[in-house]
Amino acid sequence: MPKTRHQAAAIGGTADDIEAALYEALQTGDIEKLMACWADEDEIVCVHPGGPRVVGALAIRATFDAMFSNGPISAVPQRVRKVESLASAVHNVLERIDVMTPDGPQQAWVIATNVYHKTAQGWRLVVHHASPGAPSELQEVGDAPQVLH
Repeated sequence: MPKTRHQAAAIGGTADDIEAALYEALQTGDIEKLMACWADEDEIVCVHPGGPRVVGALAIRATFDAMFSNGPISAVPQRVRKVESLASAVHNVLERIDVMTPDGPQQAWVIATNVYHKTAQGWRLVVHHASPGAPSELQEVGDAPQVLH
């Protein structure tokens, strides 16, 4: 029987598996599955857009519990950029957040950096740092690819 993303989060999986489980937990408002994505470390860190640095599993859980009290978070990862090594992975993600406003559904953008470490339990999230994105079409600034002829 194939493993679900949640099972992958429970037993290890890849950094990509944990990231998929993280966003699925946000979209379903499942605090247990969301916290299963985090490393069992004292110094894990989460920064929500415009918020303070939140350190430790209990504090991080409390912030997500408060957010989930308003319902699930419709965060869809897009334009993922990755830097990976044997024991760590850094994913920079543009998150599209779908929100209901008095004027109807709207989209907001968040720029997030998710840092994963390979632990004894498998890959786990150790840092989630999110900042507000551009209010309109997102632009990405970077070097043009180098082409050798």
